[in-house]
Amino acid sequence: MKVKLKTVDKVEILTLQDNRIDLVATDSNDIVQRPVPLEGQEFRKSIRAEHGFSTLITINHNGFQNQILFDFGFSEDGAAANAEALNASLSQVELLVLSHGHLDHLGGLVQLVEAIGNKELDMVVHPGVFVASRYRKITEAFRVYVPALSRKTIDDVGVNLIETTEPLSLLNGIGVFLGQIPRVTSFEQGAPDMYFEVDGVERRDPFDDDSAIAFHVKNKGLVVISGCAHSGIVNTIKYAQQVTGIQEVFAVMGGFHLSGADFDSVISPTTDGLKEIDPRYIIPTHCSGREAVQHIETEMPHAFLLNMSGTRMTFDSKQ
Repeated sequence: MKVKLKTVDKVEILTLQDNRIDLVATDSNDIVQRPVPLEGQEFRKSIRAEHGFSTLITINHNGFQNQILFDFGFSEDGAAANAEALNASLSQVELLVLSHGHLDHLGGLVQLVEAIGNKELDMVVHPGVFVASRYRKITEAFRVYVPALSRKTIDDVGVNLIETTEPLSLLNGIGVFLGQIPRVTSFEQGAPDMYFEVDGVERRDPFDDDSAIAFHVKNKGLVVISGCAHSGIVNTIKYAQQVTGIQEVFAVMGGFHLSGADFDSVISPTTDGLKEIDPRYIIPTHCSGREAVQHIETEMPHAFLLNMSGTRMTFDSKQ
């Protein structure tokens, strides 16, 4: 299925939650703006880093501006507290998008919707976000369960749910939700220790609900944003290219889920896949893992950007 994307002038991504923070970083530039949460001229605010991901995305096009909230962080108040500390108003958010149904991407939903102040918002998800009884199997006798998103929570929040496995145009064509991402690479096979149960029967979790969003910056190419890329970040980019018909990639940002021993062997082929695609900017966040982040930075230093909570990334057609 093809989705025709409108070109936009600029995509700004303000990270409301990520795994890292450094309030004395001094590497701000035209693309990367680090947080300086001051009261007057004093440091009296902090920015929280958690194992979670949440972004406020502002899209500028033809003199208009739209805002999307993509993912909602881990704790109930973490992303909302960061938005307040950053003086980032959420009142203009027009759409909610959830990358997949894991707690570190949906925990702050209620407070963020309260901060937005509009409970009639649409929320786009893959229907698999409601899969329950997900767990990581450490041994046959020891499981660590992942709390599930419930439809009651959505009803209580009051947003309008839009479920799709297919690519979906967002805000009249300025963006696209990719839906279910096909697995086409040989090395991106998901987490081998993640399972769920259906009627008491254990099944390997294929993360069918894992998705991403994309935009087309004029004369530059795609900006692709993933949550965890359980489907594989190379698969994700390739599908964005297929769905939109746009081959050039301006920026790739989000969790790449390459953390832990199970993914050590996936880091090099993933990096090779990224080299082949050749995005101008690569921003691995959240669950990408220390080894993978360092490897990507070493192998692709010209493209690598370091993200953290409170950072604003700007991808402009004039850059």
